[in-house]
Amino acid sequence: MLYETSIQKANLIMTLRSMGITSDRVLSAIEYIPREIFLPSNFHSYAYQNNPLPIGFDQTISQPFIVATMTEALALQGNEIVLEIGTGSGYQASILSLMTRRVYSIERLKPLLVNAQACFKKLKLTNIISEEGDGFLGWPKLAPFDHIIITCAIKELDGRLLNQIRYNGICIAPVGDLNSGQRLKKITVKKNRSDDIWEDLGPVSFVPLISDKD
Repeated sequence: MLYETSIQKANLIMTLRSMGITSDRVLSAIEYIPREIFLPSNFHSYAYQNNPLPIGFDQTISQPFIVATMTEALALQGNEIVLEIGTGSGYQASILSLMTRRVYSIERLKPLLVNAQACFKKLKLTNIISEEGDGFLGWPKLAPFDHIIITCAIKELDGRLLNQIRYNGICIAPVGDLNSGQRLKKITVKKNRSDDIWEDLGPVSFVPLISDKD
C-alpha cells in the first residue's frame, strides 16, 4: 500500500508539473502532506487523483492543481503570516504550514474544524492556529497579515478583508458565483484600494463563502 501510494504521489507531482506548477517548494509540500487523512475513508483510494472530492456538509477538498496554483501565487519566502478563510478539510492550511511561519485559519462549520484540527495534531503541525468564525470578517484582532488566501468563492472582495493585508501583500481568492462564473484572482495590496493590482489566474469552481453578515 505504501509503495502504491508513493507511485500515486509521484504521478500527481508529474501531472502538476505538466500543468505548469514550477515551484519545487510547493511540489515538495504536496508530496509530503498525506492528502488521504483529510478525506472520508471511502475516498482514500482517490486521494492522489487531480480532482476535488467531497468531505461532507456540502463541502469539498480542492483539486491538487488548484491548491498548488493558489499556493504558488503567494510567492512564499518562509517567514510570512498567512490568514486562510475557509479551513475546510485542513489540507490547504497544512500545505501552507510547511512554507510559512504561521497560518491562521477560520472555519464556520464546527465539525469540519474539529476534523481539520485532528489532522493538524496527527501531522504535528504546530504553526496552524484555527478557530470557528465568520470568515467574511477576517480576523481583525490579529491583522495585518502578510497574505490572505480564501478557499471559498466570494461575490465581491472589498476593504473588509483587503485592509487586513500588509502593503505589498497578496490576496488569493475565487471571485464571482456559480451563475455568473468564478475567476481566481491575485490582488497585490497597495496603500490605496484604487492602486491595488488585480491579476486573473483563470476560471475556478468553489463552494460559496457563507456569512452571517451582508
